[in-house]
Parts: sequence; C-alpha cells; structure tokens
Amino acid sequence: MVDTVTPAVEPGRDFIRDIVQADVDAGRVQGVVTRFPPEPNGFLHLGHAKSICLNFGVAQEFGGRCHLRFDDTNPTKEEQLFIDSIQQDVRWLGFDWGLHLYHASDYFEQLYEWAEHLVRAGKAYVDDTPPDQMRQQRGTLTEPGQNSRFRTRTVEENLDLFRRMRAGEFPNGARVLRAKIDMASGNMNLRDPVLYRILHATHPRTGDAWCIYPTYDFAHGQSDAIEHITHSICTLEFEDHRPLYDWLIENLPVPSRPRQYEFARLNITYTVLSKRHLTRLVTEKHVRGWDDPRMPTLAGVRRRGVPPAALREFVRRVGVARAYSVVDVAMLDSAIRDTLNPSALRRMAVLRPLKLVIENYPEGQTETLEAQNHPDNPDAGARPVTFSRELYVERDDFMENPPKKFFRLSPGKEVRLRYGYFITCQSVVKNDAGDVVELRCTYDPASRGGNSPDGRKVQATIHWVSAADAVQAEVRLYSHLFNRPDPGADGDALADLNPDSLEVLTDALVEPALRDAKPGEAVQFERTGYFAADPDSQPHRPVFNRTVGLRDTWAKVATKA
Repeated sequence: MVDTVTPAVEPGRDFIRDIVQADVDAGRVQGVVTRFPPEPNGFLHLGHAKSICLNFGVAQEFGGRCHLRFDDTNPTKEEQLFIDSIQQDVRWLGFDWGLHLYHASDYFEQLYEWAEHLVRAGKAYVDDTPPDQMRQQRGTLTEPGQNSRFRTRTVEENLDLFRRMRAGEFPNGARVLRAKIDMASGNMNLRDPVLYRILHATHPRTGDAWCIYPTYDFAHGQSDAIEHITHSICTLEFEDHRPLYDWLIENLPVPSRPRQYEFARLNITYTVLSKRHLTRLVTEKHVRGWDDPRMPTLAGVRRRGVPPAALREFVRRVGVARAYSVVDVAMLDSAIRDTLNPSALRRMAVLRPLKLVIENYPEGQTETLEAQNHPDNPDAGARPVTFSRELYVERDDFMENPPKKFFRLSPGKEVRLRYGYFITCQSVVKNDAGDVVELRCTYDPASRGGNSPDGRKVQATIHWVSAADAVQAEVRLYSHLFNRPDPGADGDALADLNPDSLEVLTDALVEPALRDAKPGEAVQFERTGYFAADPDSQPHRPVFNRTVGLRDTWAKVATKA
C-alpha cells in the first residue's frame, strides 16, 4: 500500500509562481504566456484539472494569457469528439482562452521547414532501421547506444529521402527522420530521437495533405516558440525530455526562447489517471462511457454533480510541488462538500422505503408543513411538504431488536419526524418470510413542528416522505471504482476493480419538489448526502447520482448497526 499525504501550501504560493515572479521582477519576460496542450485522443481527467488551473491561473494572476493548443500530431488516435469535449471541459472548469486557440497542425509547414534546416545543418538524418532493431541500438541506462549505419548519409541524400517521405513514396514504418545528437548520452532522449515518422492517415484538420507527422518532442517546444510561450509548464515525466527541448530550441531559428518547468503530477488514492487504463475501462465496458460518474474524467465528475468550484478548491488545497506524492481521495470529497454545503438546497428522499402508518392520525386527512430549503440561509426560503397518515421512512432507520446507542425507530421508541411530529413505534407487520414490511405508530398531535409542549426530549430525528404525493425515482449510489488505494500495485490495475462500485435503487421515493429536477442540479438529501439529477431523468421520473456522502454520526451508526 502507498503512503498518502495531505499537502498544505500557502494559498497562491508555490515554486512555479515563485519562478514566474522572479522572471517578471528581473525583466526576463515582458508578459507571461502559458499554454495548456492536450492531446485530442481522450477525455480530460482530474490530473488535467490541476494543469489547467495552474496554467490558466498563473496567466491570470500575472496579467498574461494562456493558450489552448491541441497537440494533434497523431491522426490515428485523434477524434473530433475529444476535441469538442476538451474545450467544453476547460470552459466548464471556469477558464477561457479567448482568441488563443491553436493546434500543432497549424504549424506543420513551419515544423517541416525546420526539420529540413536540421538536415541541411547535418543535425538530422533519415534512418531505414526497422523499429525493433532501432530500439535495441538505443542501448540501456547503463550501456551506450550504437550508431545507426544510416547515420553517415550525406546531407543531399537525407534531403532527398525526407522530401520523398513527405511526397508519400514510402509505406508506414519504412523510414524516420532522427536528430543527430549523441548515442552515448546518459539521457536516453538525446540518443538520436525520432523527429518525424510516416503515417498514411487522414488528419481531422489537414485531411490527406500530410503523410509524415512530427513527434510530440519535436512539435512541442517549437510550437511554444512560435506562440512566444514564456513558461512551458508540464509534469515531471517530461523532465528528462527538457534537454532535448532545449537542444531543439538552440539549434533552430525559432522566434522566441521558451523555458520548460516541471511539477509533480496528481495522484489520488483509489483512482487511476492513466489514459491507457481509462481507455480500457471504456472500451472493455467496465463503465458506461467516458462520462460515467465513477470515472475520474471531468465529464464523469461533472455528471456526478461535482461543481467546478470544488475542483478548483481541491487543486488549491493540493498545491504545486516537485516531490511525488499521493493525495487521499477524502481530500477531494471534502472540497466537494465544502463547496456544495452553502448552496445546495435541502430535500427529503427515502432511498430504501419502509411503509409507516400513523394509526391515530385521521384517515383521508392531510396537512401542509413548512420545510426549510437551507438551514443556514434564510433567504433560500421554505417549501410546503404534505403530511398524511401513511408515510415512508428509511429502512435503515428501524431495527426490531436494536443494539445499545441505536436511537432511531424501534418498538416502543419515540423519535421526531423532520418538520413534523413526535411518533412512537407500537408494532410491526411482517410478510410470510418474516421480513418487516410495515410499521404501526402513533403520533403526538401537540408536537407539530417537532416541538413538544411538555419539554420532553427525543434522541433522533428522521426524514420521511408522504405516501400521498411521493415521487418514485432512481438513485445511483457510486463508490470507489477500485477496491484498493493503489490500483495495479500488484499487477494489472483493472484486476483491482470494485465489483460494488455502483448500486442502483429503482424504488426510491422523493418529495414532490424533486419531481422535475434539472440535470446537474445539486441538492442535499437530508441525512444522506449530496445528489445531482442525471441526464437520464424523464418527466416525472427523476434519476439522481450521489455526488458525495455526508460525514455524520448517523452514517457511522447505520454502518455498525
């Protein structure tokens, strides 16, 4: 099991911001320009949220700008679906790039010209070595690589072959363009890295205009230079790529000299953020799609009902550091609760209904009670709730033979109905299998509003809905997608999937105020948790996703009971 930490940082201060501040103070930059450069081959996830908040946040704080640039250099994996979703996610998170939307494909012609510049300078060559043999020739961390036999080709031959590669004369994998740096370098990324490969594939933006495409390492730094990026901020796995980033900048006639800085990527317990694993979860149908509320994608957490402000607050609490760490998922849950608590309206919902009949309440009579929409916000007002002889309460709120410290309903026990009356359980009705299917109770007519005129106390307040107007709803309860905090630590992460990550309750009952809840609308089901209406909702048949549970003693007692 991995060790977890809960980073604590001074708000708005971290080593990246210190670097930017020093550059501004020293006059090394005239304006701060950052960029967020996603690959359009998947949906954004929580790790991307950290990068988005950092890049856009730094630009905003220093009066600069942040570009959104799609690294669309591999047409075999890119889809318009991903391009559209990425733009939606960035905007949903609260940021906007204005006029500064770019694509690496915008620069394909310039990148090609710079590749020819390296060839003419004798710093790049066309290599015909088969991929498997090329990998062997790269050497290891302890052994130097071997020069390719094609490394000594003349400038003229390399230019001719590279231009013929562009013209489409050769099949996929037949040749690549490599930088000529140092096959004995201690940094594997400097051992003559590939700059261009042949891909006969239709590009979403350029169509069939190209059949050779630059690698990420070649396109990334040069795109930064074209856009005059001042601070190219990326995660630590690119630290070993920085010498290549700098080498290319130094050896090409680029219009600016950006600098790359690395920070630790986000790691969260019970969560995988590997794009490969997330893609497998979708393609192997372990989840319902990229926006499944169990997924750590921004589309998934949005559908679960997480507000963007909660993610921004989570990222702020995590902070920015260089040291590897794993954040406890409870930190994310806490940020979600703290964000939803001041604004989410309160409603009553019974997830596992148990019928309750008040025997001394007149048959056919109903009355209207007043329920607060928010206990700490009087301006939120109140709503009417119907009270009647027949109600439904949570099955977990009753025990026929309760243990000590179980203060809710049991035979002979008196409790308070939220906004209603004091009731006492007198007897139970069971089915042929011996299961309790109905509670028979009495109420104190003098305790309307939950107050007793004689001052007696009760130890529990439970929620309820009236059988007269309750609305049937589907409620989806989500748990961790993985059943261990470090998925894959012993092998394949998908072997650690939690088979109970989703429980669907089809017979839940909610109060009428939730009948036509709008998708994404967040509410607190009293004593249960925060929920949001799902897009699957139908007229008068709402569907709710649990966003996050409540931290309360009732939940702990219910679990123990």
